[in-house]
Amino acid sequence: MRISEKQLELVDRQIKRINESGNYYSEVYKKAGISGVSTPEEFEKIPFTDKADLRNAYPLGIQAVPDEEVVRIHSSSGTTGKPVIIPYTAKDVDDWADMFARCYEIAGITNKDRIQITPGYGLWTAGIGFQAGCERLGAMAIPMGPGNTEKQLQMMIDMQSTVICATSSYALLLAEEINKRGLKDKIALKKGVIGSERWSEAKRKYIARELGIELYDIYGLTEIYGPGIGINCPNQHGMHIFDDYIYTEIIDPVTGKVLPDGEEGEIVITTLVKEGAPLIRFRTHDLSRIIPGECTCGRSYPRLDTITGRSDDMFKVHGVNMFPSQIEEILGKVDGVSSEYKIDIAHDEAKNKDIIMITAEAEGRVDFVKTADEIKKLCKSGLNVTPNVTIVSLNTLPRSEKKTQRVFDHRGD
Repeated sequence: MRISEKQLELVDRQIKRINESGNYYSEVYKKAGISGVSTPEEFEKIPFTDKADLRNAYPLGIQAVPDEEVVRIHSSSGTTGKPVIIPYTAKDVDDWADMFARCYEIAGITNKDRIQITPGYGLWTAGIGFQAGCERLGAMAIPMGPGNTEKQLQMMIDMQSTVICATSSYALLLAEEINKRGLKDKIALKKGVIGSERWSEAKRKYIARELGIELYDIYGLTEIYGPGIGINCPNQHGMHIFDDYIYTEIIDPVTGKVLPDGEEGEIVITTLVKEGAPLIRFRTHDLSRIIPGECTCGRSYPRLDTITGRSDDMFKVHGVNMFPSQIEEILGKVDGVSSEYKIDIAHDEAKNKDIIMITAEAEGRVDFVKTADEIKKLCKSGLNVTPNVTIVSLNTLPRSEKKTQRVFDHRGD
């Protein structure tokens, strides 16, 4: 899926705007002799943008419009290093709301729905994005924000919410609470719009079953507006990405080479019309692939497959490169094991070797010792690493209202 002539025109316009703005990237492009772009080959020679650049430009070095045109800022939810500050113009906010409303429509959500919004508000893009799209659609927004599960459930029942918007971690927590309290027959949920973190198939099935709802993956990141730049349709064959607002590439995360449709790699996004902080070839570090061909739903938007992980989530034990998604896949094969797990990595000084410890939850009906042994064998055969495995009862591991941290590397402690 090469960049189209129309998209090239929009990128050319963005580069000229950046160069005229005098912002951080204008210096990068001027030094590289980039004044515009007219062919796909020229586009693919433009250097990648990375989160490190945005931190170097802190706080507003990437702003490409005068202050009087900026109506809002957002910041990424990352916890390491300097935060990333993204300025938005009024048009950026409008465009984002339009895309988000389009997401709801693709999921079959209408202005008759009541949408309970549980992601956080404030500097994080999530809550306000879900709400703006809801209001643009004309549906009823129930802007709960995160936490206070007791009140969430009460409002869900009293307001008869039909749609829940959440991270997969918080959707799991709500599903478990509804199951535990026997509230399933009191809620009216039909659909869930889930974003901000990848989630396993086991978790997806559990949430859908316990809440009795259809689930939709929504995609986005703060640097590129926020959630709402794509969503999967009812046919569930990948997430439709709105190519009138962004252009998406897949690259080899090591070499930077652009990969053909169908091959998995790192998602790279170019904003085509964003004003406040336009980004050209931004490396998201999310791993996926572009699904070749058109969706059976008839929409022509290109599709991204399920996000399998992040290129910067990789960890190495005994010289073996691993991703949390590989551990999830193994746990999903073992009877009675839930979707919740934790990975601890440490260095055994006495034996002078790294060790990996997996803590996983399992149903009480299974033998915990045999289950741990099965996970060890599958890790040995599939990853060539034998971890220490601890099985605990369901609901033992902590639940999160935001993103759940899975990997704890203690080797640098």
